[in-house]
Amino acid sequence: MLRKTPDITRSKSRRKAAGPAAVRVPAPGEGKRGEEGYLGYLLRQAHAAVRLTMERTLADLGVTSPQFAVLTMLKAYPGLSGADVARLTFLTPQTVGVIIRNLERDGAIEMTPHPVHGRIQQWTLTPRGTTLLRACRERVIALEKRLADSLDARAEASIRRWLAGIAADLQEDQARP
Repeated sequence: MLRKTPDITRSKSRRKAAGPAAVRVPAPGEGKRGEEGYLGYLLRQAHAAVRLTMERTLADLGVTSPQFAVLTMLKAYPGLSGADVARLTFLTPQTVGVIIRNLERDGAIEMTPHPVHGRIQQWTLTPRGTTLLRACRERVIALEKRLADSLDARAEASIRRWLAGIAADLQEDQARP
């Protein structure tokens, strides 16, 4: 029988840990996670931070960030189909299907058949959904004020224009063959 020596049985990760110190992961705002970073990465990093904060802000209301997005779009555009909601909220149709079933079960939204295309289901907020969205909006408005706290009105308008312009410009690229 072959006996293993202590060097052979020691894992590679353990040997590495005994060597040079591990690389320090930069905090948000440092290195490539700061002004040196790619714009796309910085947008995603900011989105992740906002979404996590929003999730925590809405948790005790029993609403997730994607549910909030669905409620918001149905308030703004009543009568949307599930496919329309998916496109507007950047969620998959499957995810929107689950969200819609849960919101309907909870009495926050209701389905009405399309007046022309009977197979298309249109969704609208119920009074309960409107009340829930209002409670969510109060909290999200506080978060949005925090996001814009260091901006004057002109800078905020410029950033909003820039972000909307990116979406419109890149959407045009996707439409081209």
